[in-house]
Amino acid sequence: MKITEALLAEHVVFHSLFDQIERAAPDLKTLGEVRAMACLFEAMLAAHSHTEDQLMIEPLEHCFEQVGQRDTFHQEHEQIEHNLELAQKAGRLKKARRHLLDAVLASRKHFDKEERLVFPLAEKVLKAKTLTALGNIWMEQRKV
Repeated sequence: MKITEALLAEHVVFHSLFDQIERAAPDLKTLGEVRAMACLFEAMLAAHSHTEDQLMIEPLEHCFEQVGQRDTFHQEHEQIEHNLELAQKAGRLKKARRHLLDAVLASRKHFDKEERLVFPLAEKVLKAKTLTALGNIWMEQRKV
């Protein structure tokens, strides 16, 4: 399996998570519920982002620098993480819910950019053998 296929499969899971959060958020009654959802989202996203950065973004770093997108990708990750942190620290339910939904929206936009730009770029720039080797590393990391 190529790394692009593995990460795209993870994206499918995240899109389902985003849908669920958006459906459930209006019905959450306590700060604890919002914080728990934000904490789960943050934990899942951290693992995905780490793998994605290590196995796909780093090998393509030079390409992002050439098109002026290197800092943008890192800033988008920071914005999402910041919103999740604010959701967990908010003192009011409405504010916590807003930060959680802002993180979902920013994630959707970021994932869309990756799916439209980063994955096709990886397929174009990296050899199939390299993509498969990175996919094998992804698989090994998932076994731990």
